[in-house]
Amino acid sequence: MGVLDWLLARCRPGVARVTSEADIDYLAQWAASRRGVEAFVEPRTMVTETTMVLVAHDGEWTRRRVGGSHGARRLGKRLRIPVYDVSLIGYPQRMRDYTARQRLLRERGEGP
Repeated sequence: MGVLDWLLARCRPGVARVTSEADIDYLAQWAASRRGVEAFVEPRTMVTETTMVLVAHDGEWTRRRVGGSHGARRLGKRLRIPVYDVSLIGYPQRMRDYTARQRLLRERGEGP
């Protein structure tokens, strides 16, 4: 395999890493340990399979790969949380606010 072949293979969705049970388990545990969780499904890209972003009531969030949009909807149903298509409605403001707060804390040396 040449360098170009290797680079092209790395850019195909799912080649580097696909959804695993560990991803699904992590999302389930994360959602169970927080309140007001909503799910936002991100579409597949050139480098990443479909992902699901979980956002808690305070804006804390996490992202993992899921088994396509159908897998995301199934997981949302299982977790009993609302599932939104991020390409249609965007990300919630509380998520952006949380990220900005965390950035400020890191810059001050107070955050994780």
